[in-house]
Amino acid sequence: MRFQLMMIGAVSSLALSTGMAHAAETPQTATDPDNTVEAVIITGEKASRTVQQTVTSVAVTTAARIERENIRTLYDVVARTANMSETYGKTGFTIRGISNSNVSGGGTGGLSTVYVDGAALPETAVYSGPLEMWDIQQVEVLRGPQSTLQGRNSLAGAIIVRSTDPSFDWGFRARATVASGDERSIAVAGGGPIVADQLAFRVAAEKKKSDGFIYNTTRHEDVDAVDNLYIRGKLLLTPTALPGLKVMATYAHNKRDAGYLFSYSRTDTPDYYDHRLDYSNDPNHMAGKVDIYTLDSSYKLNDRLTVTGIASWNEVTTRGQFDSDYTAARLAFGERNQHIKTSSQELRLNYEGDRLKGLIGLYHAKRDTEDTTASITNVAFPKATLVSVLTSTLLAGVPNPTPIQQAGAAAQANAFANLYVAALPVIPVDYKGSQPEIVQTTALFADGSFALTPKLSVLGGLRYDHEENTGHSVQSATFVGTYPTPASFGPYAPYVTLVNQFVGNMVAQANASAPGDTRKFNAWLPKVGVKYDWTSDIATSLTAQRGYRSGGQSVNIARSTVKPYDEEYTWNYEASLRTAWLDGSLTVNANAFYLDWKDQQVLVNLGLNTYDYQVENAGKSHDYGFELEVAQRVDEHLSWYASLGYTRTKFDDFNVTVGTTTTDLSGAEFPYAPHWTLASGVDYRWGNGFVGHLDGNYRSKAFSQAQVDPTAADVVKAHVMFNGRFGYERDHWGAYVFGKNLLNATWSQYSREDVPLALLSEPRVFGLTIETRW
Repeated sequence: MRFQLMMIGAVSSLALSTGMAHAAETPQTATDPDNTVEAVIITGEKASRTVQQTVTSVAVTTAARIERENIRTLYDVVARTANMSETYGKTGFTIRGISNSNVSGGGTGGLSTVYVDGAALPETAVYSGPLEMWDIQQVEVLRGPQSTLQGRNSLAGAIIVRSTDPSFDWGFRARATVASGDERSIAVAGGGPIVADQLAFRVAAEKKKSDGFIYNTTRHEDVDAVDNLYIRGKLLLTPTALPGLKVMATYAHNKRDAGYLFSYSRTDTPDYYDHRLDYSNDPNHMAGKVDIYTLDSSYKLNDRLTVTGIASWNEVTTRGQFDSDYTAARLAFGERNQHIKTSSQELRLNYEGDRLKGLIGLYHAKRDTEDTTASITNVAFPKATLVSVLTSTLLAGVPNPTPIQQAGAAAQANAFANLYVAALPVIPVDYKGSQPEIVQTTALFADGSFALTPKLSVLGGLRYDHEENTGHSVQSATFVGTYPTPASFGPYAPYVTLVNQFVGNMVAQANASAPGDTRKFNAWLPKVGVKYDWTSDIATSLTAQRGYRSGGQSVNIARSTVKPYDEEYTWNYEASLRTAWLDGSLTVNANAFYLDWKDQQVLVNLGLNTYDYQVENAGKSHDYGFELEVAQRVDEHLSWYASLGYTRTKFDDFNVTVGTTTTDLSGAEFPYAPHWTLASGVDYRWGNGFVGHLDGNYRSKAFSQAQVDPTAADVVKAHVMFNGRFGYERDHWGAYVFGKNLLNATWSQYSREDVPLALLSEPRVFGLTIETRW
């Protein structure tokens, strides 16, 4: 590890020794007038600002950086961004230690949302949706609560993905790639004017296939193979008959066949990082389809006022099949299907005055979710519950039992339970469930700044959010095993019939339906702050903002009930620093934050069995840290960047009950919340056509679940990844070799305790890319 840290430090030291700091976002040529870092425009705050003008902690990945660093998916962006990390493989991410879904198992609304060309994707699409980086114009990661502007699913932050817009100049590009894991892909993009200066189009498509790295020896197939097709079309209208009007229409389609949500490898085989195996009899597979339609219109009323309307609709369909015993025998298996339709409309008015700058908007969205599950599941026998029930039965006819009688009854009950559990260690259940949900949200919001003096500005924002959440549960459960025969238990035979009935009744508890119910939530989400411009190149700010996630209803499978829970809130206090040096060629930016979280939605077990879970408002926690990001372009040849993030998370009040045991996790950290994240990269362009890039990123250790014990086994160890790209390019073509995880670092994202399985890090990958552009 010391060697790896020295290597990542060397990338920064190389840059510093020549007077560098972060890569500019667009390569310059010898004709560029200066080396000023490009003024990247941030759109995620619904107003056009540069990075230096915004007080929000934002990390931007532009098209130039995507190409230079061979960024291929959204998770490559995650790996290179301060205070971000993957969760449970590539199924989600954390921002400042907070998962995009939840940090304690509770809640059905997300904590951060990915927006693609203005469309908010449901959580399912984060691992099955259009997250490839081909022909992407910009990715913005907004860290910290965005609830004032974005609403319910942005307590941790938001990710804004924008594809390349049409142009009134003709252009075309294509790329072919081969890489380790038998990966092969081909991609094209291009477009131009249909009507000069009025109507333009752009289309993009990418087809990617790979065999992956995990092989199933039972089914004789690749477990994590990928077959992905992405198609996108955009139309831009700027009619000369109506100056100031701009209309963008986008359609995107993504179809993906891949391994199941969690692609495990066996850890009971030699060299399991190099020879990744799976023994499952049933398929572990997920097929997903995403369609997105967006219409984005803006009209400039005058020099100060612009009205914008955005309408989007997206449909996400997934079908997942899984083997939950992970053996060659057909013991436990199932499937989960989801169909999610989301529509949204937003209308806002932006004002850009000399002293007052701001916006006011109206928003409405509806999300309709169908979620069905069918499985054969082996439920571990609840021995402790059986002993308790039997002990009570044995003492039922004994008035005021003595301690000796109680101990004797418990011993007898325990002796029988041992025999019975040996005969029926698991309870096979055929389960079918459907949990449809409809969420409708309406909001009125405003955000802006007012310059009290040429240097001092006050910041403010407010959102009123109203939500109606409707859900119900329909489910059935049937025992599909074989009950133990009373005759084989000798003197305990009378108890066997009783316990067989106990097992049947326990399964039957989940064989019912819960009626639908609608809950309504109303929230006021303010933001206040102050900003001071010390010079034209140095500014500081202080802000306070309320974060929010609505309540909802959780389905308790064991009890076949729908349990309501309330909303949760955070207050985030943040300081920012924005600086530019050396005539704008060097930027040094930082944000520090403290987040206080109350009424946290926590998943708790009520004791019947492992399915007796529901969400309660039972948690309290806090989160603090900082981000420091440096960027410089030295000249037309050389540029570099570095970032450092620190996050410290802690549950202040968190009790989890499983069966009769309650665990106090107060003091535990959030899952997948490394304390330190570090990234650095250097880019060099020789004058003869050769180009090179090297970057590295580091994540300190983190827990894979809430844990107090620092020596616990469920730890994602600290790791460093190095990536590189080297090639030769001319005006219209280029050829490049690239590598990911060059040192072949290995770590486990999650290790199972019940079976020898783990989610392993990706191995070293080498590839070759050939591109053409016109």
